[in-house]
Amino acid sequence: MENGMKLTIYFLALAVYLGMNLAALIAMWADKRRAQRGASRVRERTLFLLAILFGAFGGTLGMFLFRHKTQHWQFRAFFPLLAVVQFALAVWGNAALLIA
Repeated sequence: MENGMKLTIYFLALAVYLGMNLAALIAMWADKRRAQRGASRVRERTLFLLAILFGAFGGTLGMFLFRHKTQHWQFRAFFPLLAVVQFALAVWGNAALLIA
């Protein structure tokens, strides 16, 4: 694989990773704000979907930054675990891209 293609794949993956983490962070903020105002909430399913789709770090950051969903064991357990797994996948993918 040529270097230009590797760089394109790398930056595309980085953009998706950063975008999903930002989306998860914003979703946590929005849900916390809606909860405080008594408005309709962001579904927990949506928050988990964002975390699974490479937004776990942003979801974890939002959970502790906004003190939101910290009493739910599912969020406290799986969001940080997913963040670690996603980080490991990113490191492995980067190494595999450099080797190819």
